[in-house]
Amino acid sequence: MEQEMELSAYFPVWDQLSARQQNRLAGAARIRKVEQGGILQEGRGDCLGLVLVRRGRLRACSASPEGRQITLYRLLPGDICLFSASCMMRSLQTEILLEAERDTEFWLINPEVYRQVMEESAPLANFTNELMAGRLSEVMWLVEQIMWQSMDKRLAAFLLEEAGLEESDTLTLTHEQIAGHLGTAREVVTRMLKYFQGEGMVRLRRGAVEILSREKLRQLAG
Repeated sequence: MEQEMELSAYFPVWDQLSARQQNRLAGAARIRKVEQGGILQEGRGDCLGLVLVRRGRLRACSASPEGRQITLYRLLPGDICLFSASCMMRSLQTEILLEAERDTEFWLINPEVYRQVMEESAPLANFTNELMAGRLSEVMWLVEQIMWQSMDKRLAAFLLEEAGLEESDTLTLTHEQIAGHLGTAREVVTRMLKYFQGEGMVRLRRGAVEILSREKLRQLAG
């Protein structure tokens, strides 16, 4: 019963499921843990299952054949990742890598059980489709940023987002890690950060970037 109560917090339509359907989902859910830096899913047709984050933070990203990465979105406590269970959506094929940015604890729901319950329940199917549409909108927004926004604007926006997530103006990120988030080369990030430093927006330290002026970054990010 306690497990069902916790799972219900992730699904606004939980009360619209029958008791049998609730029991099936709860019975198919297991708590898993991954340490910071750990890989949950490497893509390549993996179908881990439905991921429901309890604590910590996950990063969903895409990687090129050459190994260059770009962050698609983050998963925070209370978030659900459907792309980790893409096999339950017959028309969806993804190559998403899931990495733990913090020590993370999450529920993992068997994708086949979830698919069966979703086929029986219109409310759950509608919720799942809305969730998928929201994630796809995030990815499309990212594509638009890559196509139309200059790198300095994207970097400024990233630093502000990261400061918000960390609740700190000191970001313990290397230039290589930032490049991995933005899908660009480390040299490009280094050049831009040196420019930001010259403009009094940041201070560069070994393995860290300290934000000196959020206002200047906001003006640049637009």
